[in-house]
Amino acid sequence: MRSLISESFRAIQNEICSGLEAADGGAKFTSDTWERPGGGGGDSRVIQNGNLLEKGGVNFSEVFGELPPIVAKEFAVTSTSFFATGVSLVLHPYSPKVPIVHMNIRYFEVPGDGLAWFGGGIDLTPIYLDREDAKNFHTVLKTTCDKHHADYYQRFKKWADDYFFIKHRGETRGIGGIFFDRLSDGKDLPLNEQFSFVRDVGKAFLPAYLPIAEKHRNESFSEQEKQWQLIRRGRYVEFNLVYDRGTHFGLHTSGRIESILMSLPQFASWQYNHQPTPGSPEWDTIEALKTTHHWVD
Repeated sequence: MRSLISESFRAIQNEICSGLEAADGGAKFTSDTWERPGGGGGDSRVIQNGNLLEKGGVNFSEVFGELPPIVAKEFAVTSTSFFATGVSLVLHPYSPKVPIVHMNIRYFEVPGDGLAWFGGGIDLTPIYLDREDAKNFHTVLKTTCDKHHADYYQRFKKWADDYFFIKHRGETRGIGGIFFDRLSDGKDLPLNEQFSFVRDVGKAFLPAYLPIAEKHRNESFSEQEKQWQLIRRGRYVEFNLVYDRGTHFGLHTSGRIESILMSLPQFASWQYNHQPTPGSPEWDTIEALKTTHHWVD
């Protein structure tokens, strides 16, 4: 089962990288294979300074070993032996008109406790909100969820809305998407059917994101709009360093720091007490992110 899942995740990494290189039309991914002290390793693929993507990473990892006590306590497990594999990506486009996007699919085992589960999600962080984009993005995710379970989209959308919330800012990170974890806890489909769902989530990334990127990539933008992008990227950094579970897991398990922090943008900004002008597109975006929305409806 481990080998089957890992090989499938590697194939999804390859598929996504090929699709993004074709869409970018300029830069190529560099592959950086690594080994983790304690067991396992991965393949970090990074693209920079492209026609579409200023910086992006699509990481595969397959790691095993002993869980630190703090992680075992958080996961509520008694055994410390673990195995984990997954694909995680974050893209920071050059243009402020093209949204930031994140996707993750993962599998985790604690053999000593007889536990195994899947997790993952996809979410979109626009610099400038486009409601049509939000509807189209969520429609692809809903279609993927509905293929497997009638309740998945609404359940996982709410989970994403709650998870991707910057508490100290009082705003969502973006327009959300879906988020799920520990699906095999007895309340969901059998593990093999969960595997099918998670693979489909990975394969949904390109059709969910690329049409939005293509729609906006050639739109002109001002220096003011570029500065707003840097501020919005700063909010993204805040979430990933303060709240993101994947970042915390990697840091606590002696993960490779360059791969863990791959999600951070090449450039970001923190202007003291920056307040968008009321009625401006920047103000409209922030106001919209102070609450959740039923984008598909």
